[in-house]
Amino acid sequence: MSWTPLLLTDPSPNLRYLSLKYLLDEPEEAAELEKQRLEDPIVKQLLTSQNPDGSWSQESITGNAPHGKVQVTSQVLTRLGFLEIEHPAVEKAAEYLYSQQQRDGSWPLGNYAEDSDGADIYDRMSLQTSHPLRGLAEAGYASDPRSETAYDWLMEQQLPDGAWPTGVAGDVYGYVAGYRRLPHSRWGCRSNTTAAVTCLSMHPERRKRSETRRGLDHLLGHETRERQYLGFDVARMVGVEPCTGFITYYARFDVTHILKLITQVEASTSDQRVRDLVDFVKEQQGEYGLWEYTKPFASRWVTFDVLRSLKMVLSESDWVNLEPRTPFQPYPSKRKRF
Repeated sequence: MSWTPLLLTDPSPNLRYLSLKYLLDEPEEAAELEKQRLEDPIVKQLLTSQNPDGSWSQESITGNAPHGKVQVTSQVLTRLGFLEIEHPAVEKAAEYLYSQQQRDGSWPLGNYAEDSDGADIYDRMSLQTSHPLRGLAEAGYASDPRSETAYDWLMEQQLPDGAWPTGVAGDVYGYVAGYRRLPHSRWGCRSNTTAAVTCLSMHPERRKRSETRRGLDHLLGHETRERQYLGFDVARMVGVEPCTGFITYYARFDVTHILKLITQVEASTSDQRVRDLVDFVKEQQGEYGLWEYTKPFASRWVTFDVLRSLKMVLSESDWVNLEPRTPFQPYPSKRKRF
């Protein structure tokens, strides 16, 4: 059975709109849904709960946001941008985020700057900027001069090996928990690297630069295939999964999110790792044409996201991979002394 009737009969006018526009190349039919899109429950609730200053508060989303209004607003803007919603609330939210931006281009580190006793923890952490920058980039503000200063700051945090660390305190890099390790980087953190590459992949010029590609190269070295998390990022984006955590925001390794990064950075299936990942994703398609998610409401959204990415995967490009293929172990066993 084809996925087409399942997506085009979905209750969400936004899913129908995006499917018509990107999967079926029917922009005129998609345009007929414009008036209905703001009435979609996944949009309407957000538009009516925006604060006067352009931000959103914790109760507007499910989950917890340790960075408060900046993180919540970033997550809401990520959803509205993904859905391609054009509304005054989007501009208002962007201006709120920019109003919280620091002079060096970053956003405040907040709770991760010091612990409950006032002791310093980190001086900086790339996630403090990656979270709000993703929301701005999704909403179309990647090339705004204020975003450019944020991108410049983000690039300054990149390690010489191409990954991004957990954080920095003085001259000391933060501890990297096993689940966040990268196979070929001593201090590289998968959560921070995923967030940074995600932001960079949405910039019209920076997405194909060597720094962005080195970051993606590290992520491709993390060759795990966790079927239960396939589609997690888009499920979270549309509100099916809670938006939880700060460092742990990218704790789950979602291969469909990596697939999207592959298309935006223009890696190609000439890289065996990319080819294997694409083949794995294709093998997960069900008999009804859908990529089933653990929470059924998200399955059609995940299917749309996967199909759009697969449509854009390149067989050849100027992509060059530098990382060797190494079996990944989050917590390698220690050698016994005796």
